[in-house]
Amino acid sequence: MKKGWNEFEIGSVLFPFEDSGNDNISKQQENRNYTQNSSYTASVAHWRVDKPVFNNDHCINCFNCWLYCPDSSILVRGESMQGVDYVHCKGCGVCSSVCPTNPKSLLMYSDYMDNEEIIKQWPQKEEKRK
Repeated sequence: MKKGWNEFEIGSVLFPFEDSGNDNISKQQENRNYTQNSSYTASVAHWRVDKPVFNNDHCINCFNCWLYCPDSSILVRGESMQGVDYVHCKGCGVCSSVCPTNPKSLLMYSDYMDNEEIIKQWPQKEEKRK
């Protein structure tokens, strides 16, 4: 039986997979065997206020975002970042905070803003301070 988010004990560790994490590492998100109480199976996207917007022009495919995303919402195909799975993304901002590029290839914006318009106004590279 699925639990609601407020039914878990504070500080609970939720293991996302029914089987070993090693069995799932080589599979795409949609092919993994998630538990009923994982945030992938029970989407928490409705929590989102801000969303990460991905700009491919600045991505170096370091996969920090993919590694640290708690909801498996970073879409990687053919060894490159393809975007964000907004069905499962809760907008926590972890992906943006771990992105090392200048400017970042993932930035947080209001969930109601249009991604194409955001990309047109993307920040420029910041000069290094001496």
